[in-house]
Amino acid sequence: MTAVHKVAIAGSGVTGLAAAIQLAKAGVSVDVFEAMPELSALGSGISLQGNALRVLDSLGAWDDIRAAGYPFEGLHLRAPGPGAPVVAALPDVKTGGPDYPAAMGMPRPELARILLDHAHRAGVNVRFGVKVTGLAQRGDEGVEVFVDEASAGVYDLLIGADGLHSVVRDLIGIDTKPQPTGMGIWRTFVSRPAEVVRSELYYGGPVYIAGYTPTGEESMYAFLVEKAQDRFGASDEDATRIMLEESRAYDGPWNAIRADLEAGAHANYTWFTQHIVEEPWNRGRVVIVGDAAHSCPPTIAQGAAQGLEDALVLTELLVARDAVDQALWDEFHARRLPRASAVVAASVQLGQWQIDGDRDADAGGLIFGISQKMAEPA
Repeated sequence: MTAVHKVAIAGSGVTGLAAAIQLAKAGVSVDVFEAMPELSALGSGISLQGNALRVLDSLGAWDDIRAAGYPFEGLHLRAPGPGAPVVAALPDVKTGGPDYPAAMGMPRPELARILLDHAHRAGVNVRFGVKVTGLAQRGDEGVEVFVDEASAGVYDLLIGADGLHSVVRDLIGIDTKPQPTGMGIWRTFVSRPAEVVRSELYYGGPVYIAGYTPTGEESMYAFLVEKAQDRFGASDEDATRIMLEESRAYDGPWNAIRADLEAGAHANYTWFTQHIVEEPWNRGRVVIVGDAAHSCPPTIAQGAAQGLEDALVLTELLVARDAVDQALWDEFHARRLPRASAVVAASVQLGQWQIDGDRDADAGGLIFGISQKMAEPA
């Protein structure tokens, strides 16, 4: 017996597909509505810590994820300047437990492809190029969902996993929106030098943070975090030039990154945001999860992980109970809101130290401390 039999999900990102897979495996009929016309093949890389890998394993996707990514242990902090010396080697924290590596990097499109494949195998109906545009609460009967202005039917639950600019969040009257943190990030996807075998971060120099993460035997993604600026109209040529110029203070593997940029690697830019929707995340038979409910800068690599945990906890409760009632929502919020709030706060604090120029701040200690916290089950 499950609390739901028919569920609609807005959004085919990591959070939405994770929820869809778990529900479909339990025999629930699931329709996923995605506004994009197809699964995006664009994107750089993603860092997944052990707590994210633990959830991906529960989906049945761990073998495919492991084959497509680059597992590693530990984190190095380097100094800018000649030689880029390692100034700290942070200890391994296996936040997913002993059965998983401390972290893994992988190309974002590969993660999306794998999860979509597992959703199809589980029997999820994924529709691209359609957008949730309205809803009508029907009490105990459920919620009527409107897609492209037409009714798609009545569902036991609508899960809004439709990202930072969530339409579902707006439709249920939640006004909380992502806010810029004052930082912007340049990203590029490049070849992996043999010496890069884990994530490495450089603090100081002309930007707040410079770093890279291996995503495969032949690939990695690199990034520069700067003061947020209006860079969104930059041409591809200007984007590459800016990233090249801002990276020149960084030695070591950055020399190979610059070579790839000069050879045509694409650079893209976005701002960091943060928000947390206060309890409750649901209104009747509609609930928001993932980036719709909370966002944080990627300074401790927990954005996707927290969305995955939302999906796991929500679906666990929906499958284990026989009613969508207040007791279910109370337990969901008790398990998810404090944890997500702590991650958002820590991620923002780490970035704020950089903005404030606090050279005495223990960035490594904060990263280590929150990693230990993430080792606890969601």
